[in-house]
Amino acid sequence: MPKTNNLVEPPYSLLAELTHRCPLHCPYCSNPLEMAQKESELSTADWIRVLSEAADLGVVEVHFSGGEPLLRDDLEILIRHANSLEMYTNLITSGIGLTAEKATSLKDAGLANVQISFQAGEAKLSDIIGGYKAFEKKREAVKAVKEAEMHLSLNVVLHRMNIDKLEGILKLAEETGAERLELANTQYYNWALLNREQLLPCWEQIQRASEIYRKAKARLEKKMEIIWVIPDYYASTPKPCMGGWAAIGLTVAPDGVALPCPTAAMIKDLSFENVRYSSLNSIWNDSSSFNRFRGEEWMPEPCRSCDLRHEDGGGCRCQAFALTGDSFATDPACKWAPEHYLIEKAVQDANNDPKPQNKPLIYRRHQNKTLLKK
Repeated sequence: MPKTNNLVEPPYSLLAELTHRCPLHCPYCSNPLEMAQKESELSTADWIRVLSEAADLGVVEVHFSGGEPLLRDDLEILIRHANSLEMYTNLITSGIGLTAEKATSLKDAGLANVQISFQAGEAKLSDIIGGYKAFEKKREAVKAVKEAEMHLSLNVVLHRMNIDKLEGILKLAEETGAERLELANTQYYNWALLNREQLLPCWEQIQRASEIYRKAKARLEKKMEIIWVIPDYYASTPKPCMGGWAAIGLTVAPDGVALPCPTAAMIKDLSFENVRYSSLNSIWNDSSSFNRFRGEEWMPEPCRSCDLRHEDGGGCRCQAFALTGDSFATDPACKWAPEHYLIEKAVQDANNDPKPQNKPLIYRRHQNKTLLKK
């Protein structure tokens, strides 16, 4: 068991996953394959206590997410409470259900920023990827946010089905008046890992999209912030795990499980505490799971003697577990990792057949017992 670290810095942000329920069925969803049911979700009183504990712990911003957080009837109450604690509030949403009236109510409750996801820059492809006719509803949500005079961010998860349509995505972001555009290359965990053959772009697609991004960033520098990070599978060294394992933020899942990163629940050789029974303070500072990968003592070779260990922290623990079954392994995205061949094989397959596979997508579903047995 790792030693308790009494010198841990307080967290900066909280990702409050209010529900796993969602009208969309995106095949790259980061929610777990075994999602929390409505009956297991934290109550309003539970979330109010969690928000208060987060503020006491040092959290200054809270991101209300899901699933689709707008499906919670108490969203306005929770935003109002977070605002009363002087925390910056951000809503991460599909936009489905965000009417002009709702946007105004949330703004009055203290909501500062809205991040709306789009699957593509045009309706047909967007609706195919999301498995639901949502594009026009998203446009209406964007309009509602702008009319309510809140800050607007767009998030588009990129993969081989939409990365060649990047110019259309950029045009959409300009037309909507977004202040920030996140071009989030797919992270291959959970549902995305199931669909990796269909989603992983080839190198030529990455190169073309990178050039389009660079030109757009220069052209729109004073108008819109654009975020782009090359996919892990095409990087020679891994990115740090969410800024470092339990280093700058934490996640609370719909059923109250506290996580050091949004996808950590997939690591089956760790046990995570629940905010129903433990305080955020004790979880953040003293829990075995949150301390497991802090510092460098846990690192295997070649990480432990690598000069980059201070920058990447050994890479992503979730990716290491997803690909090797060992959360202590060096992230296979690293070119020096013993299991780097797993990444190389996936990239080779994507480049040998750069067109989308005929294999059907496995769309996100709230219950899929067949998948869970595999």
